[in-house]
Amino acid sequence: MLIGAKSFQNREEGHAERLSENASDLYFSADVETDGPIPGPYSILSFAIVYAGSFDGHKFVRPQDYNQVFYRELRPISDSFQQEALDVNGLDRDRLCAEGAAPESAMTEAFHWITANANGAKPVLVAYPLSFDWTWLYWYFTNFCPKGSPFDYSRCFDIKTAHAVKAGIPISRAGRSKLNSYLSSKRQHTHHAVDDAIEQAEIFANIFEWAGVYERTR
Repeated sequence: MLIGAKSFQNREEGHAERLSENASDLYFSADVETDGPIPGPYSILSFAIVYAGSFDGHKFVRPQDYNQVFYRELRPISDSFQQEALDVNGLDRDRLCAEGAAPESAMTEAFHWITANANGAKPVLVAYPLSFDWTWLYWYFTNFCPKGSPFDYSRCFDIKTAHAVKAGIPISRAGRSKLNSYLSSKRQHTHHAVDDAIEQAEIFANIFEWAGVYERTR
């Protein structure tokens, strides 16, 4: 029994040592509003990135508020767009063609904002679902920011997958509309990037802290 206890202690100490050698994860919730389904032929019109919490391997800490926000509206990169996408987000594409920020400056500013707020920790992108926002932001960072993506090529967290795993349901039934009230946010989903990134950050924290349906008694 003592050998087992010592072995467990050694594993715990080894885990703590590894964590001390590697920075904690800092999570950033992102929402992207676009004028079409894929980057390249179509464009990001606006995006927001919100600090969403940290995890050191033992403890998750949610933000006290959601005031750490980066938001930009961008100039389109092509003439192609889908009207139904504009109908959803309500952005004036003609205005952005004249007044939107250049993608090069917006993505470079976003990179430096994220790395400055990470303060040595590892930035991780979170979204619900991840596939859409990650695809757009990774493409824009690698194309328009000289330093590339602050999230590297794979530091990301899909809230939809986490919901499916913890709730014990298929991915096909893990959409945002299927969230229980104690996991959802009280905020409205407005299709404004800042509002939706904050809503998403709250859902992320709720799911991260939730033990899930398979919680084991000790």
